[in-house]
Amino acid sequence: MAGILTYLYAGAALPNLGGAVVGVFILFLVVQVWAARRPTPGATDVAGLLAVLMLYVAGAALTQQATESHARNHLYRFAGRVEYYRAVVDEYTVVRPATYATTVRVSAVRVAGRWQPAQGGVRVSVPREEGLPVPQYGDVWVVRGAPAPSKAPLNPSEFDYRRYLQYHQVYHQQFIHPDQFLKVANDPPSILRAIAMRAARVLDGVFRHYVHAKREYALASALVLGIKDDVDQETKQAYANTGTTHIMAVSGLQVGLLFGAVTWLLGLLPGRRGPLFRLFTALLGLAVIWSYAFVTGLSASVLRAAVMFSFIIVARATSRQTSMYNLLAVAAFFLLCYDPYLLCDVGFQLSFLAVLSIVYLQPRIAGWLNPAGYFLKKQRPWQSSAVQKSWKWLGIGLKYVWQATALSLAAQVATFPLGLYYFHQFPLSFLFSNLVAVPISSGAVYVGLALLVLKGLVAVVGLMSPALAAFLDYGPQALAFVFEKMIWAFNEYIFGVGRLMPGALVSGIHVTTPQVWLIGGVIMALLLFFALRKLPWLALGCTLLGVFAGSRVWAAYELAPTEQLVIYSIPRRSVVGFWQGASADVVMLDSLPLTETERTYRIVPGIIQRNARRVAYHPGWQACTVPAVVAEPGLTLAAWRGRKLAFVNGPLSGATEPVQGLTAVVLRRNARVKPQELAATFGTAAPVVFDSSCKSWYVLRQDSVLRAAGFRTHDVTLAGAFVVQGRQ
Repeated sequence: MAGILTYLYAGAALPNLGGAVVGVFILFLVVQVWAARRPTPGATDVAGLLAVLMLYVAGAALTQQATESHARNHLYRFAGRVEYYRAVVDEYTVVRPATYATTVRVSAVRVAGRWQPAQGGVRVSVPREEGLPVPQYGDVWVVRGAPAPSKAPLNPSEFDYRRYLQYHQVYHQQFIHPDQFLKVANDPPSILRAIAMRAARVLDGVFRHYVHAKREYALASALVLGIKDDVDQETKQAYANTGTTHIMAVSGLQVGLLFGAVTWLLGLLPGRRGPLFRLFTALLGLAVIWSYAFVTGLSASVLRAAVMFSFIIVARATSRQTSMYNLLAVAAFFLLCYDPYLLCDVGFQLSFLAVLSIVYLQPRIAGWLNPAGYFLKKQRPWQSSAVQKSWKWLGIGLKYVWQATALSLAAQVATFPLGLYYFHQFPLSFLFSNLVAVPISSGAVYVGLALLVLKGLVAVVGLMSPALAAFLDYGPQALAFVFEKMIWAFNEYIFGVGRLMPGALVSGIHVTTPQVWLIGGVIMALLLFFALRKLPWLALGCTLLGVFAGSRVWAAYELAPTEQLVIYSIPRRSVVGFWQGASADVVMLDSLPLTETERTYRIVPGIIQRNARRVAYHPGWQACTVPAVVAEPGLTLAAWRGRKLAFVNGPLSGATEPVQGLTAVVLRRNARVKPQELAATFGTAAPVVFDSSCKSWYVLRQDSVLRAAGFRTHDVTLAGAFVVQGRQ
């Protein structure tokens, strides 16, 4: 992992590391032979350190090798000279309200009329139109035009989607019109994955047929198969607010449930537990887990969980399960050898940290209380049998509740810093939410899988006797009724927790990467203090906590006097923000409120980064604290803390007196203005900004004309938000 991180942060400065790996490996072999003949601690230590160094260099070399952009025939090498390219759809298609989004892998490009091999990933969007089929995995396209390099974040502190794509070896994006591409074949990169995806869609059809309520069907498909296309935004937000989003992601929970079910069923079989039985158990467990991974489309999250549990199964079968920590390390090692960029995957990080924390902390937290023993002491000889059994079962029930609570607490300890860093929030209600929702949803997974198996059996019978299959179909219908009600129950519970505890979500938290390491260091120091009972570890934890608190105070102190003017890049919108320290006024010049999506992805990241305490949204200039005046129908002048702005959305009449000392002239709604008119009214010193309400054809035409007239220009759609920093 250290080698991978070294490449991620300093890869551009590193030479080819293949020779270094070979050199260190040969040196290790020589030293190892020497150390074997001199069995002293020093010689052994030298060989061990060289082995660690070899793994470090290998991690960096593997990451370098896995980076597609280094290839000589990568799309980057052709820049914008591509006339056509041939590519294959390489993943699930995300169905959005107006578009289909997927990733294609390029195999060839045509440059200057000549086809030649190429490689690279392109994130494409295709408009949803009547008669246009959903892109399928394996579809081979010929696309006209050159894809553009992925854009950097366009607004302050916005999510870096470009870096996210690069971690998945995708460096280009393109919006493709229906007349711009042609499907010429279907040649899946992986036949196995293509069959798995088709199987997942077939099983999704079973849920669609038997689960009638739309919301329950969407959750059923997400819970069992990991298909979340139909889960509405309100439901996603409710689960995020209560810390139960993991329920909707097919990963370790579902695979663990299958593993537990297989282990429990095999434990009921009579007979001796010899080597043959362990082999049979291992083969059956591996078959069940990988069959489930197959029918869920071989998604990345379920593959990660399947690999982890596969190592556990093999370790048990060979009686070599000496350390769960070693098993986790081996699973992580093989996964990172397969794809070093998995280290950047949020799911990978959270999964391994959660399991590691559960393995270490859950038994210790569970040992704090002993409900079963407490209520066992409540039994007295003179009590009736019913009373004694009541005490017994009450203790057993509370024991399982406490163990589930301990598990949830343990998982949160290690994932807490990353949760703050990635999601900027912490749900205080996670304990109440998971305590009920996880057991019910776990039962729903079993029932959902049973429904799929039973429907499969009925379908097989239907091949021989359709009449009998029609009668037997009452079984899946009854099971589907139970399944739907279970999903309804835990979903209503999640929404109920959100309604009853509206203030339990602490949001708008921003922590930097160093602060994440500081929080992790505090947690580690406290765990070592409780384990070793040595005061220096407590002192270290308190010191790191003080450094963290000091960094937060210093950041607030530095931010307080700063001023910032931002003309945002939000598609088809005109939005300007006036920031003063931790407060802001955001004005929508088109007088239309921002949608939840626009606010969440474009504005809120900046709010979180600045720890803003007051942000006011104004549809238009009314009730805004920033003075603005309409000088004429197509011109609005605004003044803010010594800066003057001109917003032009129509022809200038020439009646307005010349305005000097402008910070920027903002053109909106394809304003029909001529360079000489702008120069006469505002001069040429102030930059001309095209906001996001301007069409691309308009910007292309006006930009060249204005530059020729001596103006400086800025297009927020291509170059990102126009930001003017004030006092520091």
